[in-house]
Amino acid sequence: MSPGPHYDFQGLYVSTHKAKIIAIANQKGGVGKTTTAVNTAASLVALGKRVLLIDMDPQGNATMGSGVDKNRCAQTVADLLLAEATLAEVRVSSDSGGYDLLPANGDLVAADVQLIQRIDREQQLKRGLAEVAGDYHYMLIDCPPSLNLLTVNALVAADSVLITMQCEYFALEGLTDLSRTISQIGRELNPTLTIEGILRTMYDQRAGLTGAVSEQLYKYFGDKVYRTAIPRNVRLAEAPSHGLPCLAYDKNSKGALAYLALAQELLRRHSATGAAQ
Repeated sequence: MSPGPHYDFQGLYVSTHKAKIIAIANQKGGVGKTTTAVNTAASLVALGKRVLLIDMDPQGNATMGSGVDKNRCAQTVADLLLAEATLAEVRVSSDSGGYDLLPANGDLVAADVQLIQRIDREQQLKRGLAEVAGDYHYMLIDCPPSLNLLTVNALVAADSVLITMQCEYFALEGLTDLSRTISQIGRELNPTLTIEGILRTMYDQRAGLTGAVSEQLYKYFGDKVYRTAIPRNVRLAEAPSHGLPCLAYDKNSKGALAYLALAQELLRRHSATGAAQ
């Protein structure tokens, strides 16, 4: 629930809440990060939340999946990172998803290289997002599938990390590496960073390995593992090619309903811990 209005001594409205910033990450590609970013953003909007989606992947898939042509963007998140534009100048609307978007394209590759020369290079995204921290309930960051300065910027800006993973043997090994990275970022750059939750994607309960991996996840991560799992779903796979979240493409599909359930679970968790806006 949003807080009531607050006014400063000049009678101007001042926001009394700060957006919850969640980085969606995994160093392995093809595990549903972008699908999760786009569809969780749309689902949170459907549940009445104001959402900003930040595309930090040079592939720009979250941008395209939000119905925005990455090749026609006058400015992108790269301009924000390099302090060549404000967030308000970069921000666009996703008509299909109902959320705001900081788009991305191949310009992020050059930005990643240029950031190396900057002082406080790990803090650029955090600094850029600060100007609108009170405008949203949630900011979701779609991270690239690698540990570079773009991912580090996302983890420094975030309050928590939502990890997407398939229920496969090698995914557990990758999860261990990512957990180690998150801990290191926490020690050195962002002491409040936590694991938001672990989301099982492309879930097939008929596969024996799925149950075995899920059991290991619950053993080591307990209630950090979301009860909601995202199934393999044709409609979920088709939606990005139409520039639509699955909720807008086929709201009754298993994929759309699963992400809506995930958003509801996320909100329940935040409500229970007092983190809900």
